[in-house]
Amino acid sequence: MKTIREIPDIDRPREKLFTKGSSALNDTELLALILGSGGKSVGVLELARRVLACFDEKGLPAIEDLTAIDGVGPAKACQLAASLEFSRRRLMKKNLVIRKAQDLYPLVAHIAAKKQEHFLCLSLSGANEVIATRTITIGLLNSSQIHPREVFADAISDRAASVIFVHNHPSGVKDPSRDDVLVTERLCKAGEILGIQVLDHVIVAGEDMFSFREYGMLPGNER
Repeated sequence: MKTIREIPDIDRPREKLFTKGSSALNDTELLALILGSGGKSVGVLELARRVLACFDEKGLPAIEDLTAIDGVGPAKACQLAASLEFSRRRLMKKNLVIRKAQDLYPLVAHIAAKKQEHFLCLSLSGANEVIATRTITIGLLNSSQIHPREVFADAISDRAASVIFVHNHPSGVKDPSRDDVLVTERLCKAGEILGIQVLDHVIVAGEDMFSFREYGMLPGNER
């Protein structure tokens, strides 16, 4: 692969973006601009190619996946992760209304391939519009780790009418565990006391999803 210096000025990523717009750049060129520079022994275009290969393999790679790439240190890894998260948040559909579990997948797809369990809380308005999506805990999910105080704190600040809980199963098996059931029961009781309805608890496992509500397992909504 050619280095930046070997490419005519007009065809270099930055100059091409100025003259033709960002849509004229391929993925490697876009990543090269985000990275800004290469490593000690690798040019920025080759480094961007390596990072792109990591994305193709991992989907949304973790920080440790990025730093495993020769030429990507902690600073560049954080820069990439921050760019991805910023883009994801800004591109989330505004006023998204949740009518069924599948509606929220675009908001939580980024945790589907995570190697650790991520527990999220979505705050919703009275019209079931998503106000915010937040990560509450990262790590093994059990009933002792998920405390209603931390879970509902932001929802109260949001003046949310209801919430939806989401977490991933790194195993790829969507069926709820005993701890999943206990966590759901505990949080539903807390929500009832606070006057914030728990609409659902959804488990994401790859592209599969399990909805406590749709399976009739949400406390107070059993079939």
